[in-house]
Amino acid sequence: MRTGRRVIGAAVAVGLALSAAACGGSDKKKDDGGSSQGTALKGVKIEVAAKWTGTEEQNFRQVLKAFEQKTGATVTYASTGENTDAYLGPRIAAKNPPDVAILPQPGLLQQYAAKGQLKPLTPDVVSEIDANFSPYWKNLASAKGQTYGVLAKAAYKSIIWYRPKVLQDAGVNPPKTFDELVKAAGTLQDAGQTPFTIAGASSDSWTLTDWFENVYLSQAGPDNYDKLAKHEIKWTDPTVATALQTLGKIWGKPEWMAGGLATATKTKFDESVTQVFGQQKAAMVYGGDFAAANITTTKAKVGTDAQVFPFPQAGNTAPAVLGGDVAVALKDSKGAMEFMKFLASPEAGKTWAKIGGYLSPNKNVGPDAYTDPVAKQLIEAMQKAGDSARYDMSDLAPAAFGGTPGSGEWEALRGFLQKPSDVKGAQDKLESEAAKAFKS
Repeated sequence: MRTGRRVIGAAVAVGLALSAAACGGSDKKKDDGGSSQGTALKGVKIEVAAKWTGTEEQNFRQVLKAFEQKTGATVTYASTGENTDAYLGPRIAAKNPPDVAILPQPGLLQQYAAKGQLKPLTPDVVSEIDANFSPYWKNLASAKGQTYGVLAKAAYKSIIWYRPKVLQDAGVNPPKTFDELVKAAGTLQDAGQTPFTIAGASSDSWTLTDWFENVYLSQAGPDNYDKLAKHEIKWTDPTVATALQTLGKIWGKPEWMAGGLATATKTKFDESVTQVFGQQKAAMVYGGDFAAANITTTKAKVGTDAQVFPFPQAGNTAPAVLGGDVAVALKDSKGAMEFMKFLASPEAGKTWAKIGGYLSPNKNVGPDAYTDPVAKQLIEAMQKAGDSARYDMSDLAPAAFGGTPGSGEWEALRGFLQKPSDVKGAQDKLESEAAKAFKS
């Protein structure tokens, strides 16, 4: 995911960070997998590149180790750093790409596919994908009818974190509908507890796009969500107006925000989480599963002091908005395709799920594969959503609209947070920005 929106996972971060593997002519670290049990790829060397460092890298290396033991291959890992394209671009141009790269957003897959820089997946890999993923996730990793990628890792963004004792003391149950969320906020306010922290800083107003996406998916439905994501319907559409009006029921109450509107528009995501669980300034905060990493920097314990409830339904669809990382092959070697097939299998997903810090879009990696109770809860919600689950809309849009701090959708929704009565003005701004970005 883009900077400030990194997928960290819901498990408690443990262990020491491993230094990133160097690229180019520098030495690379190899997993010490011990003696291999399989021999199908004995003598085959594979390089896999991804942005993960620290605990995420450490966990992924265990997945690589499982592949080595299964096949006899030797796998080296290279960290791309935060800017995956900046790392891969020169290597692709020099005709020295890694065998497999794991991209932080589908937009990069489309970019590389359009330039002919990806290798189409072989029929046996595609069959593995068909057996384990819904058509939506397969299509997300495809371009012009050709499948290029495997959704290797997911982030779940349709939850709200809360302090259970605060809600219990106010006599509030976790709300199931958006109207119930509004009522709960009013009850908390009456009980002397600020309901929310809002991350509306210019640098982190991606959180506002996530609020919108959850409401819009629930009200307008998956088909309209897909159309808006592709700019096939305009942001001046009545469905957008309805979603903004719904958000206004909360965003129009600055007294429900810790520190009021002035503070909300300056608050970064990390701060919004610690304000709830470290400083106890509010009862609830929006954040995906990755907010757990911020919570663990406080004295609150995930699963007890910090719990989650599904983002309340604003319409007929239970919202399930996901982010994630997609693996692609940059070489059509046997080793690359075997590794892609492994990533598409339940075996790889279950290996990763057992370690923690991970959610799988693979429908055959069930809740029982997870050791983290919060992850179990989230994967159940994700799988219950089924074909209604959708990828983060702003990450599907051109970066100029959906991924740039201080401009595009981020800034238009930040403006709406400051003036939620002006629905038409917000729509006009959103459409103007979207039209420019999609045209270019």
